[in-house]
Amino acid sequence: MKVPFPDAVPGPDGLGRVHLVGIGGAGLSAIARLMAQQGVSVSGSDAADTDVVRALRSEGITVHVGHAAEHVAGVDTVIVSTAVREDNPEVVAARAAGARLWPRSAGLRSVMSGRRTVAVAGTHGKTTTTAMLTCALVGAGAEPSFAIGAEVASLGTNARLGAGHLLVAEADESDGAFLHYEPAVAVVTNVDADHLDTWGTEEAYAAAFDEFVGTVAELLVVGADDPGAAALVAVGRARGLDVVTTGIDPSAQVPDHPDDELRARDVRVVEGATTFLVDGMGLSGLPVQLAVPGAHYAQDALLALAVGLRLGHPADALVAGLATYGGARRRMERLGAVDGVTVYDSYAHHPTEIRADLAAARSLAGDGRLVVVYQPHLVSRTRRYGAEMGQALSSADRVVVADLYLAREDPDPAVTAALVVDAVHGPPASAGGPVESVHAALLPELGDGDLVLTLGAGDVTTVGPRILEGLRTREASGA
Repeated sequence: MKVPFPDAVPGPDGLGRVHLVGIGGAGLSAIARLMAQQGVSVSGSDAADTDVVRALRSEGITVHVGHAAEHVAGVDTVIVSTAVREDNPEVVAARAAGARLWPRSAGLRSVMSGRRTVAVAGTHGKTTTTAMLTCALVGAGAEPSFAIGAEVASLGTNARLGAGHLLVAEADESDGAFLHYEPAVAVVTNVDADHLDTWGTEEAYAAAFDEFVGTVAELLVVGADDPGAAALVAVGRARGLDVVTTGIDPSAQVPDHPDDELRARDVRVVEGATTFLVDGMGLSGLPVQLAVPGAHYAQDALLALAVGLRLGHPADALVAGLATYGGARRRMERLGAVDGVTVYDSYAHHPTEIRADLAAARSLAGDGRLVVVYQPHLVSRTRRYGAEMGQALSSADRVVVADLYLAREDPDPAVTAALVVDAVHGPPASAGGPVESVHAALLPELGDGDLVLTLGAGDVTTVGPRILEGLRTREASGA
């Protein structure tokens, strides 16, 4: 459901009792944690008893499984996920009681109160860049607060209230949330049209990023390897912002501002790690090593390093912090290995993200076979990008495409997994049907040396654990 952003957003101390509907999601769980750590009385509800729900309970937050009107009795502010329906009993009861009904963006804006915000936006790489920047700042002793769109292993959480004055936040454009934060510092990783169910056209999507830059007060850092992000350089400078560009591709340099560029060279992806050298902003050949594989991670790390340098932190401390980043949940996350088969899971759901993750997975697979299970996410995205999704998947050795994850949209008989399967050229590709049954059909095919990568923003994340369990059963039986 779409809830309007309120005219005024008080800080956490002015919210009274707060209840979050859909608290188990990455966005709302981060807000809940930050509010609870600021002394707010927080509760929430979610459809399932997940690891996140159990972790929130262990932190002292009351979380109900299932939704009921009595959960919001006496609550002053109700914050809802975009996935929540209008007829949700807690939403209905909150409206009837006259409680504040807020979107996620208002909750995040509230916890930003009194802090200098660094907002990380862009179509791809937001979560990783936000996490890397947080790790870099922690390494530099800045003690930032942070709100990240996934659990980060090296931080132990997706959100924490820090002692410093900075708050690093992932700024999501999918529902226009990023237009409400008014950050001091902003990062734009790239601008590659997506979420057209919200924005309607690619032009409107790009215009939203122009508008986002108009909300920034001081510093804008953009990934100049991407033309959409590079176009924002002129927008930022026209507004009088300090603008820094980063990138790997020499042809993507923005001329006439050599002191405002950070470049990476000699990027190498070897044995699950990424190394490169950094030039610019007073650096020459600074070595950086990341504990995650992929050239796109070098781009994310450059953005984080540029922000840290511009905020006055020493390069060596920032690089040491970057080295602690070992990945985020559902971002090329290694789930395990059984009977010679290794399983990874990733959130990638757009062709650009699919290509980047398959390149990283190929480096991890070595001489082994790369088997990909992909679940398209959203009818509107699959209608627009289905053929490109299939083309991006073509670098795998075997492709299985599960039924679409509908999320907030109604089904369209003309938009199915076949749009993706038919565009795969090279490897064997098939429609896998319901995500619940994909593992059973795939298991007999898997053998020693295979790397299985599950991809998508929906419940395809359940496939990897099922495959591992099936492999354990097979191994135990000697089959």
